[in-house]
Amino acid sequence: MANELFPMVSPKHDPAPIFELFRGNYATELLTVAVVHLNVFEEIGLGSVESEILRGKLGLEKRAWIVLVTGLKSFGLLFEKQGVLSLSEIAKSTLLKNARHSIAAYIGLSGDSPGVIGMLDRLKASTPVHADKPDVGAAFIFREGLESAMDKTESARNLTLSLSGRAMNVAPVLAEKLPLDDRKVILDVGAGSGLYSIAFLEKNKNLKAILWDGTEVLKVADQFVNQAGLKSRVTNLAGDMFSDPTPMGIDVVLLSNILHDWDEPECVKLVNKLVTALPKGGLLLVHDVFLNDDMDGPLEIALYSAALFSLTEGRAYSKKEYQTWLNKAGMTFLKVIPTLAHCGVMVFSK
Repeated sequence: MANELFPMVSPKHDPAPIFELFRGNYATELLTVAVVHLNVFEEIGLGSVESEILRGKLGLEKRAWIVLVTGLKSFGLLFEKQGVLSLSEIAKSTLLKNARHSIAAYIGLSGDSPGVIGMLDRLKASTPVHADKPDVGAAFIFREGLESAMDKTESARNLTLSLSGRAMNVAPVLAEKLPLDDRKVILDVGAGSGLYSIAFLEKNKNLKAILWDGTEVLKVADQFVNQAGLKSRVTNLAGDMFSDPTPMGIDVVLLSNILHDWDEPECVKLVNKLVTALPKGGLLLVHDVFLNDDMDGPLEIALYSAALFSLTEGRAYSKKEYQTWLNKAGMTFLKVIPTLAHCGVMVFSK
């Protein structure tokens, strides 16, 4: 971590295509599980079937089912209308086992690969990888009562620094596109490396930040804050965003790549809690990736959703889902601004 990292600057290139290549394996895993192990295409056949009926038959929980079906729809293999699933023409032609031009057996060659079996297990259990192993712990998520890699000094540092690579690209773009010069205190929930707040502080000289995360994670953030020369404007708050009181005296809440780590009930609980701490006119920023409101893509976000499902308790959500939660919590949607690496920021006002 060299001092030349600061002040932060926007990158010359959007790393989105690299992320798409990196997550490409999830397409193989979802498709092969659907063809070989769950027989999704055979269950639907040449007709149609209600999504909830098929989900029940296959014994998948809601989150797992959404990830799988969203992926298959984004591949152009399934259609869904009013909760009823049907196959696309190419799926009928190539993925039904008795079709003249079926390639189902070809896809079956990968049926026993470790990645496919791992995805099948996760879909059936609907839990993150290693969540049941106390010596490892679930990665990327921190909550009281949950064994997490973020509780352990070495793994928390390694994971936080790994995620900081994306933040170093995206954070300066977010701060440039969303001025906060009329705001006083931003609460960075699940702050991680703190780079998003650092970028905002560099752009908005009267702004202060509260970084809220686990103790071990904040050790990494503190190093970045010190190197950026911003220690006097930053407060570290170690704790659990679900169970600890929300700091008062804030007028902006930032949730950057946080809600996608959690299932819907936890997301709703958290946003309601955070909104309560905001004054009238306060802003809540959801900086994340967004599925289409029809939950049929984009492909790159559907694959990212499969990655999130594998590593966290969450998935990717649509702008419609976020807006529904925030509207019910008393927030008004103002706008969405694209940033970088498939991300954008939804701006809500109280």
